[in-house]
Amino acid sequence: MARTLEPLAKRIFKGILVAELVGLFGAYFLFSKMHTSQDFRQTMSKKYPFILEVYYKSTEKSGMYGIRELDQKTWLNSKN
Repeated sequence: MARTLEPLAKRIFKGILVAELVGLFGAYFLFSKMHTSQDFRQTMSKKYPFILEVYYKSTEKSGMYGIRELDQKTWLNSKN
């Protein structure tokens, strides 16, 4: 019986591995896009503010300060 479950276990493992890799590359792409485009960050602030907050906190923890303040200042000036 254990022998018949081996192929199923391998398929499940491969599926989980592929899902993890897709998630990892997706997170990298999202971070890279937010890090290089202020317009994309503004779009994220309207649609998914909780994801933008994670971006701001992660950049602040890595020692890059001022991105949040610069965004807020720019967006405030563009409304006027």
